[in-house]
Amino acid sequence: MSPEDIIRPENKVYSRPEYLTDAITHYCPGCSHGVVHRVIAELMKEMDLGEISIGVAPVGCAVFAYNYIDIDWIEAAHGRAPAVATAASRLNPDRLVFTYQGDGDLAAIGTAETIHACNRGENIAIIFINNAIYGMTGGQMAPTTLLGMKTATTPYGRRVDLNGHPLAITNLLAQLDGTCYVTRQAVHTPAAVRKTKAAIKKAFENARAKRGTSVVEIVSTCNSGWKMTPAQSNDWMAEHMFEKYPLGDLKNV
Repeated sequence: MSPEDIIRPENKVYSRPEYLTDAITHYCPGCSHGVVHRVIAELMKEMDLGEISIGVAPVGCAVFAYNYIDIDWIEAAHGRAPAVATAASRLNPDRLVFTYQGDGDLAAIGTAETIHACNRGENIAIIFINNAIYGMTGGQMAPTTLLGMKTATTPYGRRVDLNGHPLAITNLLAQLDGTCYVTRQAVHTPAAVRKTKAAIKKAFENARAKRGTSVVEIVSTCNSGWKMTPAQSNDWMAEHMFEKYPLGDLKNV
């Protein structure tokens, strides 16, 4: 096959989604964020949501999400994305509103906003990236950091007596009456990406149908913060993270 045959339009099987921009990424090589961004951009087109969606991104690695997914975005203060999304959804009931948050944002400074928005059953989707570390600010311990895991602020590993237990906040959110769909997924393999895409699609459908709050946790890697290669990070995540944060649906009503 000649190079001319390879690049013929009829041979193209994969291309950049319409709503995914060609901006140069600020994410580290191997970061899970880029995969999730692509999944969301694909769904914007496939579900015909691009012109009616409002994304809310707060402080953290996702702070520049508006650079990559070409929809309307609101920038929220650290931890306040669910509160801002509540206002956006109530004032614009015909729009799809979703948040895109990391573990430090959602499960630390934003714990109250997250819990109360879910408890009220706001018609929003929450996409939660859990890489068990503060990736943007220097690799400090996060609420979801595993026991024994070394970070910039736990150089000898997280200890229960000093740092407390890892917070499986998604399990907590599944107990609230306002949540209709709570799931935990990953994007480390093609099969996992497909499951994550189906989960986010369901969350978007729930928000559009006014069923309450959907939460999609995506157990992720941070190879820079973990001091590993991307391949090592995927292996470490599967071996260690999934034990504490097992994949699958926690609630589906």
